[in-house]
Amino acid sequence: MDIFVGNLAVTVTDHTLRQLFEPYGMVDKARVITDRDTGRSKGFGFVEMADSQAAHAAIAGLQGQECAGRTLTVNEAKPLGTTACAPAGTLVDPHFASASE
Repeated sequence: MDIFVGNLAVTVTDHTLRQLFEPYGMVDKARVITDRDTGRSKGFGFVEMADSQAAHAAIAGLQGQECAGRTLTVNEAKPLGTTACAPAGTLVDPHFASASE
């Protein structure tokens, strides 16, 4: 399951994000999204956990918690194309695409 993590402090790294979720279960991938030009965090990231039960526990446990002085927003990631901002039917996985694309 892909998990969206929002309102991240600019100091949060991929490693920090992984450490936040590991108490809930095995983390397959953790990525803070960065600006392709500056390399600076955009303030959000994605975590991938294979175990759906662990992922739901992480979402419940971390939603609204503080990390590096910021209150986290944690929920199941929505596939691209399910919001008004993205064209319907887009088949790109934005969660783990290269920041330079």
